[in-house]
Amino acid sequence: MRVRRTLALAAAAVTTMALTGCLGQQQESDTGRNADAKDVTLTVTANAVAGGKNELTAKWVTEWVIPEFTKQQKDKGVNVTVEYDGIGVDDADYKAKIALDFNTDIGGDVVEIDGIWLGEFAQGGQVRPLDDVVGKDEVDAWDGWGQIPDAVQAVGAFEDKRYGIPVGTDGRVIFFNKKLFAQVGLPADWQPTSWDEITAAAVSLKQLPGVIPMQLNAGTAMTEATTMQGVLPLLAGTGAEINQDGRWQGATSEVKSVLDFYQQVYGGNLGDPLLAQEAKGRDKSFELFARNKVGMLFESDYFWRSVVDPAVGVAKMADRDSAVGWAKIPAMNPGSGVDGQDFVSMSGGSVRVLNPNTKYPQQAWELLRFMNSAAATKARLGDTAQITQREDVNDEVLGNDPMLSFVAEEVLPITRFRPGLADYPKVSSALQQATADIIAGRSADEAASAYEDALVEAVGEDKVARG
Repeated sequence: MRVRRTLALAAAAVTTMALTGCLGQQQESDTGRNADAKDVTLTVTANAVAGGKNELTAKWVTEWVIPEFTKQQKDKGVNVTVEYDGIGVDDADYKAKIALDFNTDIGGDVVEIDGIWLGEFAQGGQVRPLDDVVGKDEVDAWDGWGQIPDAVQAVGAFEDKRYGIPVGTDGRVIFFNKKLFAQVGLPADWQPTSWDEITAAAVSLKQLPGVIPMQLNAGTAMTEATTMQGVLPLLAGTGAEINQDGRWQGATSEVKSVLDFYQQVYGGNLGDPLLAQEAKGRDKSFELFARNKVGMLFESDYFWRSVVDPAVGVAKMADRDSAVGWAKIPAMNPGSGVDGQDFVSMSGGSVRVLNPNTKYPQQAWELLRFMNSAAATKARLGDTAQITQREDVNDEVLGNDPMLSFVAEEVLPITRFRPGLADYPKVSSALQQATADIIAGRSADEAASAYEDALVEAVGEDKVARG
């Protein structure tokens, strides 16, 4: 408890510094600083520890990255010592720890953070663009950028500047039960092109006794899953993102369209409102899907590789490979999605950044590049099939998994990411409550109005785009 309290106080101190204008006034980096050093010590920091949280990441860094990078540098005549700073605490404590490290000239040289924190750290000056730390020519010259789709690079960027390199990512799709679809005459290769086609399929499934036509995450009990799996992909399908031009979407026509879709689902008995209100409702929806009791659900590829996997899933489906289908999430209407897209998605992911106070920017950049090379990325995966940030690695390791290949090839090029801004958690909570209001019987207009009022109170009038 003492450690938690110390980290919390540290975070509060950092916040206070930012508010008083003392944070982020770092000296311009000399990109040539120690570039020719022959004896170098670097530290990698991640929220991963052997025998605990994210153990595989910790083992990869200590057992593969460090010895391989050390050898590579030795062949170049550089004596590098790489230390690993594994933390293994909850995300809030980890965030507070690295925020303090960045602002007290200590901490790792290469630091892994949740992509959702990047904008907040960038605005506070704790992290700086790679161009500033290393030099634009050095950054642009890395051949790895060509293997990372532009949409995925966005998780490591803020205000059109690269701050780091994405570690990995995922994508949201609509999973559907082919066996249930066949019973109502829907095709095994179903791909809706509008929201109306989704609800039409749900209406067809409604005739099956004991089957929930579709499960769209909603309410506050499902927390971020409501926002990330439901609200934000749908919002992208209206052509809007939750934060545009520096303001959050209030009761705009796009937000109302999303809430209207929720109303069609839950007001039309196409989804189970009780699942959305139960503490373990999302897990229960997984189990029901595996038992052929849910026709469709909006989820990330996590559902395929970790939930219904026949061998290691938490809700194993022996016939997963033949019974589970997947489709891209359509825009509300063809062409109505962000950037005029027909299909949309949302992705998450973490990012590795450089500490702007590193004593060895050139060598730290070489380590960061090395950790995101094709060889290192494959080593990180081990025997598991998972979508990475690199297209060349995905082509190699996902060849035998049609679902993950689909996400890598079809979904990642059209995806979006949550805005990495400090106010985002408040906005997400307000969106979750708006969907809960729909389940409770309020109209889309009423839910949108209440959402906007809560949003204004949470982030301020000037930060809200009103409807």
